[in-house]
Amino acid sequence: MTNHIRLWLPLLAGLAAATAVSIGPSQSAAPARPNILVIVADDLGYSDIGAFGGEIATPNLDALARRGALLTDFHTAPTCSPTRAMLLTGADNHEVGLGTMAEARNALPPAARGRPGYEGSLTERAPTIAARLRRAGYMTVMAGKWHLGLTEETSPAARGFDRSFAMLQAGHDHFGDDQKKLYAELGAASTYRENGQLTMYPVGRYSADVFADRMIGYLREAKAARKPFFAYLTFTQPHWPLQAPAADIARYKGRYDAGYEDLRARRLARMKTMGLVAAEVEPHPFVGVRPWAELSASDRAISARKMEIYAAMVDRMDRNIGRVVAALKANGQYDNTLIVFLSDNGAEGSVLDGPIGDRGPVKPELVGLDNSLANLGHRNSFAAYGPGWAQAATAPSRLAKGSVTEGGVRTPAIAAGLGVVRGQTIGALLHVADITPTALAAAGVAQDLTPSSLPIRGRSWGDLLAGRAKAARGPQDVIGWELFYGRALRQGDWKAVYAPPFAFGAPVRTEAEWRLFDLKSDPGEVHDLAAREPGRLQALVAAWDAYAAETGVFVPPRPTTSP
Repeated sequence: MTNHIRLWLPLLAGLAAATAVSIGPSQSAAPARPNILVIVADDLGYSDIGAFGGEIATPNLDALARRGALLTDFHTAPTCSPTRAMLLTGADNHEVGLGTMAEARNALPPAARGRPGYEGSLTERAPTIAARLRRAGYMTVMAGKWHLGLTEETSPAARGFDRSFAMLQAGHDHFGDDQKKLYAELGAASTYRENGQLTMYPVGRYSADVFADRMIGYLREAKAARKPFFAYLTFTQPHWPLQAPAADIARYKGRYDAGYEDLRARRLARMKTMGLVAAEVEPHPFVGVRPWAELSASDRAISARKMEIYAAMVDRMDRNIGRVVAALKANGQYDNTLIVFLSDNGAEGSVLDGPIGDRGPVKPELVGLDNSLANLGHRNSFAAYGPGWAQAATAPSRLAKGSVTEGGVRTPAIAAGLGVVRGQTIGALLHVADITPTALAAAGVAQDLTPSSLPIRGRSWGDLLAGRAKAARGPQDVIGWELFYGRALRQGDWKAVYAPPFAFGAPVRTEAEWRLFDLKSDPGEVHDLAAREPGRLQALVAAWDAYAAETGVFVPPRPTTSP
């Protein structure tokens, strides 16, 4: 097992070869057709970039935000692969194979195993945006994290991409050192496919640099072919292990010595000044976090260093985004490109000191890791930054990655370029499944539904980004979530949440109850209004039941014992 999902298996335990897409020949395309570039960060927190209140140097993302629109109420799934499945298809994750993550299939209850929608890889029940646009004459390219299937039959090449260089698992060593034989023997190696075929990573080079290089090359190919492009650039920053070039880490030395409570307070103050949150906002209290003042001096030093490395990872990703934008400008493609940036879920709060193998966590010394303070962040180290820093990044929202609460599913997003009015802050409720219909509409491509095809559930942002509309959804429209026994439904400002207790990897009881929050007045999901408004809650729960039935969610019986 190569994903942090093992940290959640105590919670999940109580719940206990697709063919290639036929996409047809490419058609000639008119030069004026718009390009589309989707950039995905991995586990980036809501306030990590400057445009959303962060102190990390992200001038290139900030410039995109100034050129376009901040999307301040954008939502994803609680974890990465379900989000990516919805982004690429416009369908619900349960409809296209990611009702659970591949790493968690063995933790499903017997009644759920083998059910359609729970394969753990992207199925062919809905065509990807790449397949749709390729049929329409676009060149379709992808570089970075895939996490939607390990086989050639479930690779990007089989899902509509003309060119692809893909890391297949949830995470990897950012310098490629996990391709060593010992990692493979422990089941902790990452694997890569180039245009569908197994390949090797260029060991020693930093992942953000490698993925940006590949994308820049693909964009040049599209230019030479005189085709519009759909480009999908999926960085693995700032997903653990925390690693970055030494010079980047040094830039943040001492920046986080005051701790995560201080960071949260400073970011919230900036967000208030920027108008991203209300002046009177009440952030959700930290969960599962020791106060900074109670840590020993050595623990504070290690923790602060982890945040320095994390910041360096975000910084390096931003500079590579700048390189890709510069390439677009040099190619004459920039002005005709719609760019969408997002994080795939909330910040990751797990605690790790080594990779995850097929049989669980691997002891650092077994693979030669040195997690000393002096070496942390370098090639032969491995760490995650923990729940304190994660919840500083998701504030004022509740919790972090893995939860259906706002801290797990509300992420930073930006839209810029062709068709986007400059300088907007859009607070409309948006969802990752909206990206497919937005891209299709921008390209002038029909959704071409057939009686047997899945509906595209997302909504196009075209009128919203162009300033012709204030919302993409009506007041009665709903968005549903389900993952790892957590459930939620959003309708306007109201949200019903059925979230098991959350302890960042520690064993927890799975009992839960539905709660009700008014996110307009309580974005931190602090005050449960279920007792005050039982009728509203009942209606939202009924809407969630309808969503679950329509999308094929497996609803297990309520557990009565702890795992």
